Amino acid sequence: MEIQLDILQSLGVAIIAFILGAFIKNKIKFFQKFFIPSPVIGGLIISLINLILNQIGFGFFKFDEVIQDFFMNIFFTCIGLACSFKVLKKSGWLGMKLAFAIILLLPLQNVLAVGLAKLMGINPLHGVAMGSTSMTGGIGSAVSFGKIMEGYGAANSTSIGVAAATFGMLIGSLVGGPVASRLIRVHKLKSTDAQTTNKDGNNINLINQKTLMDAIIIIALASFLGTFINRLLALTPLNFPYYVGCQFGGLVTRNILDLTKKEVNTKNVDILGNISLNLFLSLALINLNISAMLNLALPMLVIMIAQAIFIGIYTSLVTFNLTGRDYDAAVMVAGHCGVGLGQTPNAIANMEAIIEKEGPADVAMFVLPIVLAIAVNLFNPIVITFFINFLK
Repeated sequence: MEIQLDILQSLGVAIIAFILGAFIKNKIKFFQKFFIPSPVIGGLIISLINLILNQIGFGFFKFDEVIQDFFMNIFFTCIGLACSFKVLKKSGWLGMKLAFAIILLLPLQNVLAVGLAKLMGINPLHGVAMGSTSMTGGIGSAVSFGKIMEGYGAANSTSIGVAAATFGMLIGSLVGGPVASRLIRVHKLKSTDAQTTNKDGNNINLINQKTLMDAIIIIALASFLGTFINRLLALTPLNFPYYVGCQFGGLVTRNILDLTKKEVNTKNVDILGNISLNLFLSLALINLNISAMLNLALPMLVIMIAQAIFIGIYTSLVTFNLTGRDYDAAVMVAGHCGVGLGQTPNAIANMEAIIEKEGPADVAMFVLPIVLAIAVNLFNPIVITFFINFLK
């Protein structure tokens, strides 16, 4: 028996999942160490409870997906608003080379996962779900594109992608440090930077009712623009998820504001984006089909281990050489491993762990976050969409 919950009931359960996840994360160091988001922890518990209730014959709770899609689109609009080409220019030629290394990895992750999926006799679209969709893209991307893949017959792609992304966050924090440490040791690299501190007191990061309302206006207008971009994307032979238009709407809006010298209160946009992300993830995770993940446990494990080994080799040979073969390059390798398997927090944590032990890497800490914001969020949806439409 399926029990359908409405929008407010679904939001209420998602909030409970977030509170539960935050409480558990605060109590257990393991989740803190590996940067597992609170909504993922709580959402998985709610999904497990839902599975148990269904198995004992009580019924299966079905949550409303409209509000989930709303928060997803708002989050990706905020991601687009972070893509400033003016800021990217500051990273110079090094940033362009790092961007190339990041972008090149995306199709390779999909080729590896799809190849292994075919060898093991599972749907190749499940391979895409365990490729750059979940590895570099993370949980948000896994949920968004999972629905498209399910529409093409790859059942439970969302659950598979979320499981892969969660596993990636664990492995991403384990691979980056050892790979970078080996490069530092083998090439006898040393830090040449002095420790810097941020003394920026710019009022652009004030947070109050007015600045939050200004950010809401920008996000709403960027999302509105994104709806028309979606109509243009619909004219192409590729099937893009709805959020891609919103993300491009944010990107266009941000760069128009930069050209007209209008300041964007990025702190407020980030706050609203993070709130939307937490609610989106909570709503997505409580809707997971746990039983589907168990049926593909062995193929998933094989593909995830292969992805971890591959990114260690790739970043050592490609990222390290392209970014200068120096200490900052090794630190960027740690970051690229983190985001290539997990998410941006994994990347930053990996870099900070190396810096704490080996010394500052000011160039790496400045360049990598900027390049990630644009290279991954702009190109990964295009790469994923190509593979889905090629394999459908």
